[in-house]
Amino acid sequence: MLPAFKKILYCTDLSKNASFAFKYAAYLAQQTGAQIHILHIVEKLSSDAYFALQTYVQNEASRDDFLHHRIEHARKRLQERQDYFWNVLAPQDKALRSQVASIDIVENEPAESILKQSRKLDCDLIVMGAHEKGYVMHTFLGSVAKSVLRHSHIPTLIVPLPDNEEIIGLTAVE
Repeated sequence: MLPAFKKILYCTDLSKNASFAFKYAAYLAQQTGAQIHILHIVEKLSSDAYFALQTYVQNEASRDDFLHHRIEHARKRLQERQDYFWNVLAPQDKALRSQVASIDIVENEPAESILKQSRKLDCDLIVMGAHEKGYVMHTFLGSVAKSVLRHSHIPTLIVPLPDNEEIIGLTAVE
C-alpha cells in the first residue's frame, strides 16, 4: 500500500507549464485531502550581476529598492496566477482553495530551496513543471528538476507541458 499524501509542495517558476502543473497539485490535493504548500524561488543574483549592480547603481537605497522589487514583482505575479486559477475553477471545486496552507517566496538557489522546504514542511510529494524547451530528456527536465529528482527523498512529480499548448487558462496571465 502506498503512503497517503498529507502535504504537497508545489514549486512554480511562474511559467506556463508551472500553471499546468498546479492543476495536478490541486487535483491530487482534492483527491487526498492534502494541504498544498506553494513555493516560488527568486534566484539570487550571481556575483557578477551583483558586482555590476554595485558598480552602476551608486545609491545604496536604489540598489536595495531594486533587490526588494524583484521579490515584490514575483509576489504580484504569483498572486495574479493564483487569483486567475481560482476564479476560472468550477464552482463546486472552489472550496479546494482552503487546502492551500502556505505561499512562500524565497531568494536562493532553486533546487536547494525546494529540497529544504520539502524537509522543513515534512511534505509527502513535490509537484513541479518540466522545462518548456527541448525534447531531449536532459534539456526537457531542466537542471532544477533534475537536481530535485536526484536528491529528493520523497516522490516528485514532474509534469510535462502537453503537446496542445492551447490549454484554457494557461496563457491568460502571462
